Amino acid sequence: MSGSLEVRKFLWQHDDSMPRGSGNVPAQRSDEPSKISAEQVHRARLAVARGALDVDDCRQLLDMLGLAPGDDGVPPVRR
Repeated sequence: MSGSLEVRKFLWQHDDSMPRGSGNVPAQRSDEPSKISAEQVHRARLAVARGALDVDDCRQLLDMLGLAPGDDGVPPVRR
């Protein structure tokens, strides 16, 4: 994949500040099962970045999927 370093830098700059878990055990669901956790958004962003051709492709895919931060800093999938 060309530009993978650029894509990782892009994600790092736009990633939510959130605690990273071990990833082995899923977190207990809260009262709102329809909400997507910050960890799920992070993993989805990484999956998109792995398949992106370059930074612009990654940015466009994240935006189309609602994974890019909005004006308030929260991605649409977390609202």
